[in-house]
Amino acid sequence: MKIATWNVNSIRTRQQHVVDWLQNNPVDVLCLQETKVTDADFPRDCFEKLGYHLYISGQKSYNGVAIFSLQPLTQISTGFAPVLGDLLAEDLDFDSQKRVITGVIGEIRIVNLYVPNGAAVDSEKYDYKLRWLKVLKDYLKTLREKSSEELCVCGDFNIALEDRDIYDPKGKENHIMASPRERQALQKVLAIGLKDAFRKFTAEGGHFSWWDYRQGGFQRNRGWRIDHHYLTPQLYERAISCRIDVEPRKLPQPSDHAPVIVEF
Repeated sequence: MKIATWNVNSIRTRQQHVVDWLQNNPVDVLCLQETKVTDADFPRDCFEKLGYHLYISGQKSYNGVAIFSLQPLTQISTGFAPVLGDLLAEDLDFDSQKRVITGVIGEIRIVNLYVPNGAAVDSEKYDYKLRWLKVLKDYLKTLREKSSEELCVCGDFNIALEDRDIYDPKGKENHIMASPRERQALQKVLAIGLKDAFRKFTAEGGHFSWWDYRQGGFQRNRGWRIDHHYLTPQLYERAISCRIDVEPRKLPQPSDHAPVIVEF
């Protein structure tokens, strides 16, 4: 089985890129982030013609997540509330932004995430990001306690967990996506029992999944690795590869992210 994650930065803008990529890379499951379209306006036909079942949770112009699967998924839910229920903080409506979708295929529960960016360290959006990650930890912990499936938690995490995940980490400790509090918050999420699939196979730095559009970020490989597959232990042991496909980033008008594919 192959599961891919890709922040497409607008599915309507990148529709043909995704169709072409799936034709050349017919993965079993594709998890998308930043689809930026309401469910009613999602371009379904072109992907259903390729044989995919679509599960989507979107909103106009911002955020949005989707899962494409060659086999039907079960136990689909969107947002934190279906799992956390009353445990979700009543004063914070985390599900108003469409950032979470999950479903089960075989013995694997896929959790597709678009983690908030945070805008700038110590900003209001940064505080929201830290609180969102705390809720995510409770959500994943509850999923593990309630079900027997192995977890593949994937998506755009908007965090480079280590310095080797950044082209030049110098001075980035006060930069969004690399600040100590963000990294600590993500480490607490992973502490429920998740491991980084990419690092099972690739130890060295210099491998990135996102490059800023500005200042020739991709051409100069000034990138960050912020798109991840995190796996529970048994699934981690079953993984036979995890790679970043940089080819779509070379296309005209690309997403600023590249697909990341894990194989079992």
